[in-house]
Amino acid sequence: MFEEFVLAASTADLSEEPRARECADAVEFRMDLADAPLDQLAGYDGDVPLIATNRASWEGGEADGTARYDALSTAVGHDAVAAVDIELAALRGIHPDPSEESHATALRETAREVGVDVVASVHDFESTPEPAALVDLLADAAGEGDVGKLATTATAPADALAVLEATHETTAAGHRVAAMCMGEPGRHTRAVAPVYGSKIGYAPIDAADATAPGQYPLATLRDLVDRLRDGETDE
Repeated sequence: MFEEFVLAASTADLSEEPRARECADAVEFRMDLADAPLDQLAGYDGDVPLIATNRASWEGGEADGTARYDALSTAVGHDAVAAVDIELAALRGIHPDPSEESHATALRETAREVGVDVVASVHDFESTPEPAALVDLLADAAGEGDVGKLATTATAPADALAVLEATHETTAAGHRVAAMCMGEPGRHTRAVAPVYGSKIGYAPIDAADATAPGQYPLATLRDLVDRLRDGETDE
């Protein structure tokens, strides 16, 4: 799924999928924010493939406990689900609850058995690590999944530059990665990072429904990314 850049419309309501079709390559279904997420999946008949995310509370979401893996395991059995998001901290067993690792790795195995890609994700809601640490995080995440996702918080322009450099470096090394900065100083990375190799962008259909700080609305990000990438191709 991630051979080329994928723009994902993030939503907790799959009935919004028709509004995303014109701009989105995928829909990130935020199961942790959704009402009756498995019922929504069972009734989904949209055209856009889904990325299933059931974000843990310890990494910025609203899902608690290991039961969230059961929901994700059910989700990957749906034909419309093309990818599943699993936190790197769980896959690596570095979360305080050691039982997370066995659940996370079992989910990854289940996903791969049915041909569903794995997004191994890392989120830092406080800062942006040093450039060398960013490269290591992206490479580690890419090694655990089919694509490694890193979202950090930018407090200054230098943070945005560090994330873009790390994206370029890890992509050049052969890793499939997605990277972006949360927060206003790094907001532009959501549009610029694809030029440096980032494989996934996330945006709400409406600005009021943003699922992370600094997200552009879907149509805006589609236009920005396409304009920047068209310019790169024209060269």
